[in-house]
Amino acid sequence: MVGQAVHDEEGAPTSSHASSSRSTAPSTGPSTSPSSSPSAGTPTRTAATSPGDAAAVLATLPVKGRAPMTGYNRARFGQAWLDADRNGCDTRNDVLRRDLTAVVLDPHTHGCVVLRGVLHDPYLGTDLPFERGPGDQVDIDHVVALGDAWATGAFRLDIAQRAALANDPLDLLAVDAHSNRSKGDGDAATWLPPYRPFRCAYVARQVAVKHKYGLWVTPAERAAMLRVLQACPGQAVPPDASHAPTRVDQHVTDPSATASPRALVGGTTYYANCDAVRAAGAAPIHVGDPGYSRRLDRDGDGVGCE
Repeated sequence: MVGQAVHDEEGAPTSSHASSSRSTAPSTGPSTSPSSSPSAGTPTRTAATSPGDAAAVLATLPVKGRAPMTGYNRARFGQAWLDADRNGCDTRNDVLRRDLTAVVLDPHTHGCVVLRGVLHDPYLGTDLPFERGPGDQVDIDHVVALGDAWATGAFRLDIAQRAALANDPLDLLAVDAHSNRSKGDGDAATWLPPYRPFRCAYVARQVAVKHKYGLWVTPAERAAMLRVLQACPGQAVPPDASHAPTRVDQHVTDPSATASPRALVGGTTYYANCDAVRAAGAAPIHVGDPGYSRRLDRDGDGVGCE
């Protein structure tokens, strides 16, 4: 994982104190809908991902090479974890309540923070105990890893969109910590769940997330996805059950978006990345414009930061 102080996909628990009451009923696993419903003030939701054949949806995704990881770090997707749906609980605890059974909640957090539970781990196909604290065995995985998302189009999203992706229940599963950390930022061409019966559902979820956020797949990734989906004709993409929007309405700060161009010797303008170009009001930037460079022009067409 590149440039991250926390595990991607962020196994360390974060504390959260709820501002609203939560149900204490356990959920039945990753395929169920989240345990919360939208609260007042939540922005208009996007349409749910249309149920359909995952292979057919995959065929609609653009196919390109990986973009450079220049500028990537976890902070470019907002803090971990937000209360993205404004239900009074952080996203990590929302997912734990959704995916674990036999859930025990901290009574001092209005039904928010999970203290204990049991995970039927989709990556291993076995049950794992969860107990909040150092050494717990459960992580929250970004099914489309944030590093992979960055390299396949998220670099061009704004911070509110990237924060939505990082906190979208469609992209999140509670899983075995070791499996998650061995995956790192891998895509389907480099990592698949050890438990083979889950691979079709796993790839279908990746397809749904990439479709929702306008990300692309690499040639190798697409080929790997097709190989998996050939074993399960008609595999459906999962529904976007939470209807999470593709941008958050919280104030989130991109650590690089506010960067301003700096003058170099000879008066040359320099932009660290496209976020800096946009923050300066200089996007799109063309060949011949102050600060233009090929690293800002991913497709080499003479127009950068489009």
